[in-house]
Amino acid sequence: MRHRVWTTMLSLGATLLAAPTMAQVVQTRSGPVSGITEGGVSSFKGIPYAAAPVGANRWRAPQPVKGWHAVRDGSRYGADCAQAPFPPDAAPIRTAPSEDCLYLNVWKPAGAKPGAKLPVMVWIHGGGFVNGGSSPAVYSGQNFARDGVILVSINYRLGRFGFFAHPGLTVEGGGGNFGFLDQIAALEWVKANIARFGGDPARVTVFGESAGGMSVHMLLQTPLARGLFARAIIESGGGRDGTLPMPDKAKAAEIGMAFAPAATAAQLRAMPEAVVVGDLSMMTMAQPGYSGPMVDRQTIFGPSVDMIAAGRYARVPVIVGANSADGFPFVTDKDKVFAELGAEEAEARRLYDPDGKASGVMLATAISADRMFIEPARAVARALAARGTSVWLYRFAHNGVKMGVGMGGAPHASELPYVFDLPALRPDQIDTGQDVAVAQKTHAYWVNFGKYGHPEGKAHSLRWPAAAADDTKVFVIGTDGHGYRDDPRRATVDFAERRAAGN
Repeated sequence: MRHRVWTTMLSLGATLLAAPTMAQVVQTRSGPVSGITEGGVSSFKGIPYAAAPVGANRWRAPQPVKGWHAVRDGSRYGADCAQAPFPPDAAPIRTAPSEDCLYLNVWKPAGAKPGAKLPVMVWIHGGGFVNGGSSPAVYSGQNFARDGVILVSINYRLGRFGFFAHPGLTVEGGGGNFGFLDQIAALEWVKANIARFGGDPARVTVFGESAGGMSVHMLLQTPLARGLFARAIIESGGGRDGTLPMPDKAKAAEIGMAFAPAATAAQLRAMPEAVVVGDLSMMTMAQPGYSGPMVDRQTIFGPSVDMIAAGRYARVPVIVGANSADGFPFVTDKDKVFAELGAEEAEARRLYDPDGKASGVMLATAISADRMFIEPARAVARALAARGTSVWLYRFAHNGVKMGVGMGGAPHASELPYVFDLPALRPDQIDTGQDVAVAQKTHAYWVNFGKYGHPEGKAHSLRWPAAAADDTKVFVIGTDGHGYRDDPRRATVDFAERRAAGN
């Protein structure tokens, strides 16, 4: 009996030691917030960085948050932004989405004190500007904080709440890219508050994937974000119009009118949240009445490659790249895939399917990947290098998911569990035997960049040379190793470049 009691007490003690405990309270400029400490990392979730964008604040630039005096519970995520469900999402949200969603999260080493001046990395999620949020498990900042980096993840308005123009919004200048203004407001919060968590506001790296990568492009070109970050990582963020065509503001207003003809600002703001969301998701985003991000000449001035050449990009170090199967096989009939290329069909067949054995899915993936993400990433790297910016170009080629087998490589967004060093969270896994090692190395490159401004580490032990203006090489992160090498897809990427120049 005594042995059973003692064993039970030991088991209970171990459980209590392993359980999350309350973190110290951090006094932000708006008020105090507490979080939880687990595994040597303290996290503070659901911190409002702007007022709720509801009622009179709908379709307005983010407004200052109202302060609070009692300690705010930071143990749970705030709501992700209003959106329609998208079940195939590679990073599914874990909250009930809401229009009241301008929250961020902070992970820090538990021992970091105010003034510690640790590097900071701010994560901007993807999701086509219509889906996603900061709550997905794969976006946990636990392992960044474990490795000495303060990780901040943010929400920003999506869909029509985030990107909407309409003649009825005259006082607001006709509408615009409210989701981008949210991101800038979140970075302003970081600059004002992160030192209280032990972070260095002068060493902030912004990084994002897909729509988040496109957002990083925006931050690099808008003067509104100058001085709010010192480094940038663009994962599958495009760089040309072929990735995500952005209408000008006048055209966006026409599109807005198709959604709500002749509505006044008061009528627009009185619309129920569910009506504004509709069924808009990554499956249905190409529908009338939704413009997506627009060229507003406040946040977005034009295509990334053109804006780099025009000298509009911030002079900060950049990592940019894409995945090896970073395309979308919407059309999978081989003949139809090639027929869409018109006069370039014969050349495309020679380059992409020389023996005639490639599947339609693989071809559609490869051709769209080159056009939307892989060639634009190279073009961005070359353009930045030509202007004297330090830039590193990568290709993530390790596939650890079943979907990638038929697509011929690493699909869109499949690098995320590796970047966050959470390979067990990848969906539909295949065991390559190298997933843990690839995750450790990929995560290390990103952490090094946040710490030192280059991916090679303090002693430059991980060799990854910067790109040149005429570079034909790329740093490949692969199953069988990583290295800076001649681009194995140079011929098809050159083909995609010629097509882009012709358009």
